[in-house]
Amino acid sequence: MDSKHSHTAVSGAGLLIALGIIYGDIGTSPLYVMKAIVPGLIDPRLVYGGISCVLWTLTLQTTVKYVLLTLNADNNGEGGIFSLFALVRRRGAWLSAVAIIGGAALLADGVITPPISVSSAIEGLQAVYPSIPTVPIVIAILLGLFFMQSFGTQIVGKAFGPMMLVWFSMLAILGIKGVAMHPEILRAINPVYAYELLVQYPGGFWLLGAVFLCTTGAEALYSDLGHCGKGNIRVSWIFVKTCLLLNYFGQGGWLIAHQGEQLDGRNPFYELMPPWFLLIGVGIATIAAIIASQALITGSFTLVAEAIRLNMWPKVKLNYPTDVKGQLFVPSMNRLLLLGCVGVVLYFQKSENMEAAYGLAITLTMMMTTILLTMWLRAKRVATPLVYGFAIIYGIIESSFLVANLIKFPHGGWVSLAIGVALIGVMYVWLKAFYIKRRLTEFVRLEPYVDALKQLSDDESIPKYATHLVFLTSAERNSEIEQKIIYSIFQKRPKRADIYWFIHVETTDEPYTMEYKVTEVAKDDVFRINFRLGFRVQQRINLYFRKVIEDLVRNKEVDITSRYESLSKQHVTGDFRFVVLQKFLSVENDFPTLEKLVMQAYFYIRQFIASEDQYFGLDTSSVKVEKVPLVIAPVREVALKRII
Repeated sequence: MDSKHSHTAVSGAGLLIALGIIYGDIGTSPLYVMKAIVPGLIDPRLVYGGISCVLWTLTLQTTVKYVLLTLNADNNGEGGIFSLFALVRRRGAWLSAVAIIGGAALLADGVITPPISVSSAIEGLQAVYPSIPTVPIVIAILLGLFFMQSFGTQIVGKAFGPMMLVWFSMLAILGIKGVAMHPEILRAINPVYAYELLVQYPGGFWLLGAVFLCTTGAEALYSDLGHCGKGNIRVSWIFVKTCLLLNYFGQGGWLIAHQGEQLDGRNPFYELMPPWFLLIGVGIATIAAIIASQALITGSFTLVAEAIRLNMWPKVKLNYPTDVKGQLFVPSMNRLLLLGCVGVVLYFQKSENMEAAYGLAITLTMMMTTILLTMWLRAKRVATPLVYGFAIIYGIIESSFLVANLIKFPHGGWVSLAIGVALIGVMYVWLKAFYIKRRLTEFVRLEPYVDALKQLSDDESIPKYATHLVFLTSAERNSEIEQKIIYSIFQKRPKRADIYWFIHVETTDEPYTMEYKVTEVAKDDVFRINFRLGFRVQQRINLYFRKVIEDLVRNKEVDITSRYESLSKQHVTGDFRFVVLQKFLSVENDFPTLEKLVMQAYFYIRQFIASEDQYFGLDTSSVKVEKVPLVIAPVREVALKRII
């Protein structure tokens, strides 16, 4: 009950944190949305229809779908497409493809958002200094932003909320000024204007691609659910949406006041500012853009960490720079995002060019979320007509946005799609390889080997390998063990130890589970520990194993004192040694073409990532990595002839 209350509770601090973390992406959209809808001649039908479309998109897509409906699909307080997938994945293996497409598209969006947000903000300087080169400034800001990630954002994060409060207040004030210039703009509340733009205005339907930019941050809003709780998000959204709409209507008021003119690269957002305030406004916009980028970068890190635990991403190194819950740093992802962002800035140069690449990928994520949410509603036994109604309505809305966004493909949309396809490829290979390896891993019953383990432990003719020998096992049943581990202990090099430990790590569908169970397989000689860790818990197995040993010693269930006679008298603790079995693709293989390609891609990618001992947080000074062949359906018949 307390846990549920904490997810729905509302507090002043929580509301401020929500402003700083949740709304960066959606909050900076006024920088470029109206500029994208009205690129040249200011036509009143375009302005009224565009603002009406923005209003109803924010209402139907962001408010109804995400704030009111999707936030209910929380996994113990956590949100995001992978959390949603974890809730429904038992309802069909095909849902993993939906999650992969949605997750990859969201990561691809993370490459476009920082450049477009920062570029849109910095380009405001050209109103004061027309010849100032913006690209070097944007790249310098992005370099600083990504460099900061490794230190954690705990200190900077405390300033995010107040700064975004200033930003949204500025949006509202500027918006009121613009509405005052042409109060009739408020008539755009009527959805008839949106209908007329999409149906009657020449090429109006294709403007949905530009309109969609106003709601791109809705998916990030759901992903950051765990940081603030749904209660704080829902209350703060009332303030945020009001400020956003005031600014959009204000920009509309300015545009109508200048109808018939050509924009010529002017941004209605900055035109609302008085000349004396322009530099201050650009500064505030730049800070807001940095905060928006920061939120999306950390969201990408969280997404990758979840994908790893769902076997959809390579086990790359994860760092935890601070003690803040859920805050992590993924060095490899940080480098990839930085290279991607700098590449986007250099390729597109201006924010108006980036608009063509922006939105197409995130539309796919939203469609995938709709599919997963439909499955979740069915699992919750919501009335069938309501479930189908939701699926049909949002299927039509998001399909329309997707079709309209496809016009962007030749103008830059291919960039985000290409990034997304590459990420989908990695995720597919990793998940498929996981199932292939699991299918081909040979398990044997542990019981027949228990006596042999005890005899090996007592055989003083064999040099002792370690006092405590620890293996990581993927066997889900306590009674089983991989054949490879038995091979490693008895045949590769007999590994004599006083106590054998087998550790199994199970990733649960809940985010923050931390449980363990100890099974004594053979008294004083063989133990098995099962860890149950949530998909958002960092896998510091070395630390958790030490904690379990301390508990066992305290309860007098095990004696970890060295069994060397001289050391035992001194009560010296025995050494612990981990053995990690690393599979390699043996040349002795004969398997289907698709599986062959998948496994070759898997082993190729694995060359560039950290080893499993680093991922599991093992002490590298006490780890032995052994290579064992992954023999897949070995060739049975060899046409070999003996001659005399």
